[in-house]
Amino acid sequence: MNRLSRNSFMACLIAIPALAVVWSGRLSADEPKDAPAPTQPPVIVNAADFKTLQAAIDTLPATGGMVRLPAGTFEITEPLRISTAETRIEGAGAATHIKNVNQQGLPAMIVRAPTRETDRRAQLWRVQLGNFRISGNEKSGDGIRAEGIEEIFIQGVSIDHHGGHGISMDLCRENPRVADSMITYNKQAGLHIVGGHDIVVNANHFEENQDAVVCIDSFNLCMNGNNIDDHLRHGVVIENTYGSVVSGNMIEECNGTAVILDRDCYGITLSANVVAHDMGGGIDLRDAHGCAVSANTFTLLHGFSVRVAKDSGRITIGGNNFGNSYMGDGKVRRKLEHADPVQLDIGTGVVLEDAEHVAVTGNSFSGLDGAAVQASGTCKAILVTGNLVTDIHRRPAPGADTTQAFVISPESTVTVQGNLID
Repeated sequence: MNRLSRNSFMACLIAIPALAVVWSGRLSADEPKDAPAPTQPPVIVNAADFKTLQAAIDTLPATGGMVRLPAGTFEITEPLRISTAETRIEGAGAATHIKNVNQQGLPAMIVRAPTRETDRRAQLWRVQLGNFRISGNEKSGDGIRAEGIEEIFIQGVSIDHHGGHGISMDLCRENPRVADSMITYNKQAGLHIVGGHDIVVNANHFEENQDAVVCIDSFNLCMNGNNIDDHLRHGVVIENTYGSVVSGNMIEECNGTAVILDRDCYGITLSANVVAHDMGGGIDLRDAHGCAVSANTFTLLHGFSVRVAKDSGRITIGGNNFGNSYMGDGKVRRKLEHADPVQLDIGTGVVLEDAEHVAVTGNSFSGLDGAAVQASGTCKAILVTGNLVTDIHRRPAPGADTTQAFVISPESTVTVQGNLID
């Protein structure tokens, strides 16, 4: 047998034309389609070639692929169902508009394994949704409902005006990620997470949902760089979750509270956020332990900027700035005498209610309505040290003690030392 030299063999390989390994998905929508064999490779499907979006999605084999959605408005009365792993649904940006006109509380899109309804253990891996808009109505359900999807990735999606949550993730345990999306005007939470692990919520806009983000029974939430504005209730609600970080977010003008930690939270850092003009308060530690509140800016907050309740303890509150709208040279943006109480030039500090083991250190308190720190009930082992306090008790409550920067109940055990009060 003749032997080819190495150079001749490589020349033959180069001469072989590249083989197409991806199917274009161009089938007639009128023809019935047999279920693909499990060994069929992933495909690319152009939804413009089909009568409906669902028909295009149903073309995907069990091994997954990509569905490219064209520009246009697509009204749906039933949820779009995605039930294959290793799948990406890709639109043409906001020009691809999926409009849910259903008024019986059904979601616009359901992502789950086909056997999930009868087997809660059924799951899919690596489903990605990107670059399209989903809108609903007051009587529709969630925008996107994902159940048991591991490594789900939602990016560049606009989700608005749903009667349910914008995005609902139920037991999407491994590495769920939501990034660069616009999640607005939904009647329930913008993003609702139950049972997620190693979660990333990054660089999204949340506006005028009921709550922006609700994270329950989870761990390792990494929530950074989001803009949260004008919510009808709360900003971020975290329950029964540990080992998480909420940092670098703008949380403004919620009718309720900016951030709530409740129901056995622990090991969470809330840092470098701007918490501004929220009607129900800033950060409320209702049931949280071993948490740090650091380097945040609290401005124009009603009620309190940080509250530590009786079921919370082992908390560090350090390096934060608590203030009003002071701009120097005696100027403030919002006057005290403004007729609208929502627009008052208001400032609040730290409220401790029967709390234990709390360090309040290295903070700046200025332009506050009342005291810098107020400890009520029976607080134990509280350290207040190294803080700077100026221009407080500007609008004291009737009967309030305006002679002290730190107002401590007689039943509390608080060490106050090394503070500078101007």
